Amino acid sequence: QVQLVESGGGLVQPGGSLRLSCAASGFTFRIYDMKWYRQAPGKERELVAAFTSAGGSPNYADSVKGRFTMSRDNDKNTVYLQMNSLKLADTAVYYCNAFRVEVRPLRKLFDYWGQGTQVIVSS
Repeated sequence: QVQLVESGGGLVQPGGSLRLSCAASGFTFRIYDMKWYRQAPGKERELVAAFTSAGGSPNYADSVKGRFTMSRDNDKNTVYLQMNSLKLADTAVYYCNAFRVEVRPLRKLFDYWGQGTQVIVSS
């Protein structure tokens, strides 16, 4: 059974920090692209950070560059999102996503989501 369980959300003041975690199980974590999305009230879900299975450096949305850092631990099947210098605009539900496309022998798409963790930035 595939599971993505986010944790670490909460209430924080502007300028503060939070560290989100996403623990994965039920699939071969290391071969999946892992992503963090967020959805603010009344807005569409947006991609915040992505870390491909190939490794290298993660990519970030312009709105969080320099403030957020995504990391993945393939031994622990976990991804993290360190969020610093939080702003009111970072208030959202943050979702963890595991994504993979296989092309042989048949094209298959694997797209798993966690339940989300709420982040509220407020003074």
